[in-house]
Amino acid sequence: MAKEPAPRKPDDSVLAEPNWKVLLPNAAERKVAADHWRRITNEMSNREILSTSNGHALQRLVLAYLVYDRCSRQLAGDGIVIEPNPDNPKAIARLSIYYKAMREAENTAERLEAQLGLSPGRRAKVAKVTKPRDRSAGADAFLGTRSG
Repeated sequence: MAKEPAPRKPDDSVLAEPNWKVLLPNAAERKVAADHWRRITNEMSNREILSTSNGHALQRLVLAYLVYDRCSRQLAGDGIVIEPNPDNPKAIARLSIYYKAMREAENTAERLEAQLGLSPGRRAKVAKVTKPRDRSAGADAFLGTRSG
């Protein structure tokens, strides 16, 4: 039985983690954001699809996860339907704004996961990042480098 290769640690020189203190005032959310970031970058690094151009999309994905979590906590306490104002005879029950925001965050996360190749259906369609390699042969020292 073949052993699976050990997961590679993401290379911070390829993609630096955002400064969550600037983006998120809540310390607990900063920790959750850092955990999401590490989980996603580890997966992408192991699959060799992590690139510097993914940075902002990954940041938006992590923030979409956090918005979804915030809204679900709010809905758990308040409920999905906002009751009509009893003082207004024309008022009607309506969906909570948190439910709408949660659905939008879910759609954003699903779209970004697909673009980044994180959703199961898109994994096979995402190509590995090609890294430039400096190749040299023993004859290069003798022949010199080719220009032009």
